[in-house]
Amino acid sequence: MLEITNVHKAFGRNKVLKGIDLTVEKGDVVAIVGPSGSGKTTFLRCINFLERADSGNIKIGEIDTSFKKATHKDILAVRRKTAFVFQNYNLFRNKTALENVTEGLITARKVSKNEAVEIAKKQLDKVGLSEKYNSYPSQLSGGQQQRVGIARAVAVNPDVILFDEPTSSLDPELVGEVLRVIKTLAKSGVTMIVVTHEMSFARDIASKVIFMDEGIILAQGTSKDIFVDCKEKRIQQFLQRFNKEIDYSI
Repeated sequence: MLEITNVHKAFGRNKVLKGIDLTVEKGDVVAIVGPSGSGKTTFLRCINFLERADSGNIKIGEIDTSFKKATHKDILAVRRKTAFVFQNYNLFRNKTALENVTEGLITARKVSKNEAVEIAKKQLDKVGLSEKYNSYPSQLSGGQQQRVGIARAVAVNPDVILFDEPTSSLDPELVGEVLRVIKTLAKSGVTMIVVTHEMSFARDIASKVIFMDEGIILAQGTSKDIFVDCKEKRIQQFLQRFNKEIDYSI
């Protein structure tokens, strides 16, 4: 479904990605974990061409293109098959929750306004915001804003949803509500790649866990492979830091 090969990315002399390969099958929930600065978010942004990788290839559906040489048409085609949930929400401040969800449907997907409103209401209902259609971002909590972002992503019916640390901007008491929504999506078969620092969440939800460090994939496998059976000392050292952290109820 999604195949990414040999991705490299540098910012000046700083080599952030050093040959990343990833295969995602339909229905997979891939959690990307690892220390800050390991290249996780940069890799996710490269998938959606929010950053332009220096080299590598992406195949998604019938699309097969080079990251470096992809045309504007190629980029639009990839973006139509993906959706991005940002850590800082990225909502239009002057639009209501409903309008934030319908915007992409109407402008990018050319869906009629009536149909877009119907889809948007359905997705907002699913994330528990049926009473917030007409609320602006300033009238919503951080958790509610992130749930609008998730509804917006699901509404365009992408092949893959990309989550960039979706709880990192939230107060601790709001983390659980967002994780519950993502967990429900995972159970419904939505294909997703989630960059996260929530280790218990990654352990419980992921069909595949990727551990990145210093721009490479140090290990990948099932949750059990990484969280229980992994013998890689760097990974064991990293995971020890989370043993005493709060295990948010989802």
